[in-house]
Amino acid sequence: MTHPIIGITGNTSAFKNDDFEAFKINYSSTGFSTAISLAGGTPIIIPINDATFAKEYIQLIDGLLLTGGQDVTPMLYGEEPRKVIGPTSPERDKCEVALVKEAIRQKKPILGICRGLQLINVVLGGSLLQDLSEDESITIQHVQRSQPEFSTHSIKVKSGTHIAEIIDNNSYVNSIHHQAIKELGKGLTVSAWSPDNVIEAIEVVDDNQSIIGIQWHPELTFLENHESLSIFKDLIKRSISSKSSM
Repeated sequence: MTHPIIGITGNTSAFKNDDFEAFKINYSSTGFSTAISLAGGTPIIIPINDATFAKEYIQLIDGLLLTGGQDVTPMLYGEEPRKVIGPTSPERDKCEVALVKEAIRQKKPILGICRGLQLINVVLGGSLLQDLSEDESITIQHVQRSQPEFSTHSIKVKSGTHIAEIIDNNSYVNSIHHQAIKELGKGLTVSAWSPDNVIEAIEVVDDNQSIIGIQWHPELTFLENHESLSIFKDLIKRSISSKSSM
């Protein structure tokens, strides 16, 4: 049996050494590709590219993994950038919005991590807090000062959801984000929250679509945490199921 192919969204960065002037490189954290491999998938990295390539990329893969990174451009949810927002990449946003829309059109499973969750929400018509400081009710340290591979705060998981089949209620997660969902996108279900009511997981899982978004970073904890690896195994399972139904 062939392993399902999982497309992992990449990022760009400037590279410089003593011999050359700085130039752009494509990259992706090795945690994503290693986790997908251990979970039973074949990882490939999708570079930031012209949005017109989205259809071909999605046709090549069985599941889409949206990774973390820059803040989502606020114009995508009808807001001006406020002073609290971090760096954005309109080029990346345009590419990944096209990938999400095409994955939905082709009914390919999606897993969004951190920024990936936020992008899914925006594509489906939701909005974001440009910075957690804009909501005084948020009291937990969501940009943790502990090393990122350590889990630092608990989450409440809604029973009966797909996430509840993977993650136990009151599990602890790591947290490295300064933005969060404000208004929920159309058709999404909230399946986990932090104790201060920041949305930690969203989903659409039915016969027509399979979308999961989580706010934490299992690609940094999967070697020590079975629940973290289970998130990637679930993407593989959903990809196999989707492929067999086509």
